[in-house]
Amino acid sequence: MKAVILARVSTEEQKDAGNSLPAQIRRIEDYCKRKDFKIDETFSFDESAYKVKRDEFDRVLEYLKESKGKVAICFDKVDRLSRNVFDKRVSLLYEKAVADEIELHFVSDGQIINSKMSAVEKFQFGMSLGLAKYYSDAISDNVKRAFEQKRKKGEWIGGIPFGYKNVPLDENKRLRKDIIPHPEMSHIVVELFEKYSTGNYSCRKLADEMSKRKIKTAHGKPLYQSVIHNILKNTFYYGMAYSKKYDEYYEHRYQPLITKKLFLKVQDELEKKNSNPIKTTGRKEFIFSGLLKCARCGCSMSAELKKGKYIYYSCSNGKKNCKREYVKEEVLLKPIKRFLGQIKLDDEQIAQLVTYLKKNHENQALYHTKKIKEINQKYDEIQNRISRSFDLLADGSITKDIYDAKLKEYKEQQYDLGIQKDELTQADENYHIVAKTVLNIAQKAEEIFESSEVAEKNQFMKFLLQNSVVDGKKPVFTMREPFSCIAKASNHPTLLRG
Repeated sequence: MKAVILARVSTEEQKDAGNSLPAQIRRIEDYCKRKDFKIDETFSFDESAYKVKRDEFDRVLEYLKESKGKVAICFDKVDRLSRNVFDKRVSLLYEKAVADEIELHFVSDGQIINSKMSAVEKFQFGMSLGLAKYYSDAISDNVKRAFEQKRKKGEWIGGIPFGYKNVPLDENKRLRKDIIPHPEMSHIVVELFEKYSTGNYSCRKLADEMSKRKIKTAHGKPLYQSVIHNILKNTFYYGMAYSKKYDEYYEHRYQPLITKKLFLKVQDELEKKNSNPIKTTGRKEFIFSGLLKCARCGCSMSAELKKGKYIYYSCSNGKKNCKREYVKEEVLLKPIKRFLGQIKLDDEQIAQLVTYLKKNHENQALYHTKKIKEINQKYDEIQNRISRSFDLLADGSITKDIYDAKLKEYKEQQYDLGIQKDELTQADENYHIVAKTVLNIAQKAEEIFESSEVAEKNQFMKFLLQNSVVDGKKPVFTMREPFSCIAKASNHPTLLRG
């Protein structure tokens, strides 16, 4: 069989490590020699496997279209193919392999994707893609390592709230931004709070008024009822920022638009309206809270309790262009329970999955060890710079002001490296947790769900589902990875319909 070698790197770190292009090609060439494959073409390039636009990889697909006969496409590892499980190229190559048009060989992972695969081998391939994406996502959190320091300085790290605008701090550093009240929109925020605090306005009434005045967000969208509700709940406007990732409030350094007293008064009014038993159920927990969207208008589905025991969901109709239809919670739960009862893997599949996860973790552990070593080396280099700066201060070569500035810069760099190290350690711990959770759910998903409280079921659903919608009274649930892989291994559809 003729073979095609495909080697890929995406970062400078990979070029310097055992994942370099020459190293990958060498391993694959040795593999082809052992398999008695005739190498027809070699593709090697620097390109991220995580982005949607992949021009270099598309050249490989063009080659396959023109190629005659069965081809073995050889990669070093599964993550050299893609770290994005939703990449259409992955499904295209997978379908061709299952149809016996090509074969996919992953040399270092010891996996072969072809028409003779068992259900477990299909599952392992899906898990390889899912875990590659997971680990990539976890490591990418290192980019956010400076956020902790920014929060300590009172700096905002998210999108700019309505009523504010970004301005450069100076002409020479355009990437450094400050946040100031928007000259035209900041008074709108104040007006919304003041009017709502009187008790004479609802979010819908304010949305109607803003629509008539053609007030829009920075993205050109109207101030819908839901947008206004979020504005009225946002503590940023009186001086407190909220970090969703760390679930904590901190005092920011920007100019507040309202007083805390006015904010609390508005919260009282919101609470009064939410306490109306006819329209809402207060703070009661629901299984699908925050999970469902209306398929017709994109608004959130809200839950209501009727007669003290019946739970119904309906479109919140925030855009006022959708017909409200009510669907019972038990109707939504039927496909979920059916799925949970059918995804169990047998003992042999579980045993093979455990073996696979152990092998997969060995590859991740090597990367983790290498990165920790690099961080420690950089930390020691900076410590040496601090020592040299002190020597320069001692012999009078630099002033104390220069030394203090350098010391502050170096300590901040060391602080950032410490955050990087913590993030890597957390990513490694989370990898173990995810693997353990996947195994647990693959064995007894239905028991876990049935024995959980409502709040726990809600968290379970958030772990299981993504992009779920309700079309009138018909739910359509899409499973997250790696549960779609478990479903495929147990021959169950990954798209659940009511």
